[in-house]
Amino acid sequence: MRRSKWTAVWPMVLALLLSGCAAGVPAKQHTVTVIAKSTQTEFWLSVFAGAKAAATEYNAELNILGPETEEDYETQNQMIADAVEAGTEAIVFSAIDFEKNAAAIDDAARAGVKIVAIDSSVDSELVSTYIGTDNYAAGQMAAQAALDRVDGPLKVGVVNYDVGTANGQERERGALDAFRDSGRAEIMAVVNTLTDAAQARTDTAAMLGRSPDINVLLAFNEPTSVGAAQAVEDLGCTEDVFLVGFDSNVVTIDGLQEGTVDALVVQNPYAMGYLGVESACRLLTGQTNDMEPTVDTSTKIVDRDNLFEIGSQKALFAFEREQN
Repeated sequence: MRRSKWTAVWPMVLALLLSGCAAGVPAKQHTVTVIAKSTQTEFWLSVFAGAKAAATEYNAELNILGPETEEDYETQNQMIADAVEAGTEAIVFSAIDFEKNAAAIDDAARAGVKIVAIDSSVDSELVSTYIGTDNYAAGQMAAQAALDRVDGPLKVGVVNYDVGTANGQERERGALDAFRDSGRAEIMAVVNTLTDAAQARTDTAAMLGRSPDINVLLAFNEPTSVGAAQAVEDLGCTEDVFLVGFDSNVVTIDGLQEGTVDALVVQNPYAMGYLGVESACRLLTGQTNDMEPTVDTSTKIVDRDNLFEIGSQKALFAFEREQN
């Protein structure tokens, strides 16, 4: 009796289907919650784009949460508790306050939730992995960008954000150490402002008014960089102040082209979101053999000389915002 061709093919089809399941397609759709510091800036929109891509690839149900301001750690803590209560299995978290977010994260982990930290870490030994910029090194990069491009003595002003946020403090420490090691820089002023462009604009202008000798200005995240650039333009001191900012934003990119901004330390927020959710899914499926406790995402200096190179364009425009 002649066998149907499907009789021979079916075992191979079945084997492929079974191997596909074994290759990482989860039998259960796991729930992952991203709790960010904000939901408004270009930086966080890029993080969310990466997170959504990973959730699609790993068949995870994804929730994205964040407070209205990057100072509101209390709302973050409530979001953590609410996510645990709602049954999330993993939290991908960026801490507003290194210490004040710790207890909420510890409680979530003790309830069986897997914890992945991205961008800004938290004071908890129950975090499985941290994914983000080496912030001390990024601060050194920012300082070195000025040291390499400004001749003579440097009179430095620093615009930083919340004093409780780990990544901003690490960036400041790296920058100040690099300036001091250079032997030709003097730190004139350091201000901590809200993570809000308008407030950063006001506080930067006030700092420059108090310390008119400042010829190098560092700002350590997207909103403070936008505000600092606007203050420099308002005061008409573009030629006198060398501004190094962080992250990619239409205002700072325009400033880079026009001269208000002189260099940007560009992180990889898309990778933070993608790898954060990917790591959460791997933790939930037991695929942890080669997971590292710390994953350093890429960081690049972009200035007017390399602005239009392919690598810089990819760093500046890591994703296209979803259409509404």
